[in-house]
Amino acid sequence: MIEIIGWIIIIACFIVAYIGTFYPIIPSVVFMVIGYIVYGLFFSFTELTWLFWLIQLLFVVLLFGADMAANAFGVKKFGGTKAGVWGSTIGLIFGPFIIPVAGILIGPFLGAVLAELIVTREGIKQAIKSGFGSLIGFLTSSVVKIIILTVMLVVFIIFV
Repeated sequence: MIEIIGWIIIIACFIVAYIGTFYPIIPSVVFMVIGYIVYGLFFSFTELTWLFWLIQLLFVVLLFGADMAANAFGVKKFGGTKAGVWGSTIGLIFGPFIIPVAGILIGPFLGAVLAELIVTREGIKQAIKSGFGSLIGFLTSSVVKIIILTVMLVVFIIFV
């Protein structure tokens, strides 16, 4: 019975990790690692060797780097500035709270647009272009995170 409870908690952590790819308030990689730790506590850390942890650490670094780079690249590719990147990030954090569900997409867009308008004053057309770049960056980042989390999960399964 305790093994079933352990696996339920582990799987729940992994599911929450995947949900975190689209809902950035949830630190997806933290829940993935919590799943590994729960496995070790319920079963054994023996299978989770130093090589396993080293591989996972490299993927964690890759995940953070890819996440930041995708958002910045999206804004910059569409002519946005650092203000647009910051506005997009702020919108990504607060958007879901202000506009539940849709805020995850509207937040980064509006954040980038407003930041561009306030800071650069380039005009509405350029600000909207930057907003679309932030949206594309967020979606690209989410896809990359799903891929990296899946590889992390496969590595876990291989070691276990």
